[in-house]
Amino acid sequence: MSTPNEPAKPSASAGSAAASLSQVTIATPAEHDGDEPSEDTISSRGRKAKRAKTAKQEREDDGIGPTGRPYREIPEPPPLEKHGPALVMAMCNQKGGVGKTTSTINLGAALAECGRRVLLVDFDPQGALSVGLGIQPHELDQTVYNVIMERSVSITDVVRKTRVDGVDLLPSNIDLSAAEVQLVAEVGREHTLLRVLRPVMNDYDYVLVDCQPSLGLLTVNALTAADGVIIPLECEFFSLRGVALLIDTIEKVQERLNPKLDITGILATMYDPRTLHSKEVMARVVEAFGDIVFDTVINRTVRFPETTVAGEPITTWAPKSAGAAAYRALAREVIAR
Repeated sequence: MSTPNEPAKPSASAGSAAASLSQVTIATPAEHDGDEPSEDTISSRGRKAKRAKTAKQEREDDGIGPTGRPYREIPEPPPLEKHGPALVMAMCNQKGGVGKTTSTINLGAALAECGRRVLLVDFDPQGALSVGLGIQPHELDQTVYNVIMERSVSITDVVRKTRVDGVDLLPSNIDLSAAEVQLVAEVGREHTLLRVLRPVMNDYDYVLVDCQPSLGLLTVNALTAADGVIIPLECEFFSLRGVALLIDTIEKVQERLNPKLDITGILATMYDPRTLHSKEVMARVVEAFGDIVFDTVINRTVRFPETTVAGEPITTWAPKSAGAAAYRALAREVIAR
């Protein structure tokens, strides 16, 4: 029986579970009646929405979440007497547009609400994490690139405060794209990020690394430095198929570079409860990975693009929204694991 602090592991290995996803069968268009409105269904849309809402309410009353499982009991996060040493979490998926950056920002803010000190590391040359926190990457004189490549630059010289109390940022910009090439000739190149983070590990409780959408050297650096990996997975078939390659990379890093690395959890994002496709992908992921999948599911909402423009997390931009509640629930799950 699983406990909140030790979620049960799936019966199969992560690699074999991911490989089985390639055999997923998705319903035919005829079986998706109701996903897309037609002339025959538009007039009955209201009745269908009402029935769907009633069914959803019944499931919530029974304690069944979007994953199809009962919600697990998650305790209130205990207060901390002191900070550090930090747990490093890599937010990783080689497919772009699955919610890595959004989840990094909002999970970090939610962890800070729980009294944790958080460092967010923008490890993507596009600098989306920095932009999402109201910082313009092209205006920065020093970034994570300078800390990695210049021994004279310390991480404390580059870390910046954010608008969120308890959350700091190690920013990035396009300069970081050169690091992947320059690091190839370095000795111990896979451990570069770990070396950079060591001086501040005792200052934080969590370090969240927003990885670029690839499985290159920068991502391997993040996995080598990490204690755990959170995999944001869009509830869409192409995103699901790419998980096998990501799991294979994680297992290679475990074997050769970082034996303590583990998958903290798989986070279902961009979930649309109105479509059968989202539900089918969710069911296959839960079937393959079991309790590794977080109970928390991030639904599609217009609030997330708004927060990017505002340059702040959803927990402060729309604190009473469903998205803010979801990331607070995710923070509790992460702390419990």
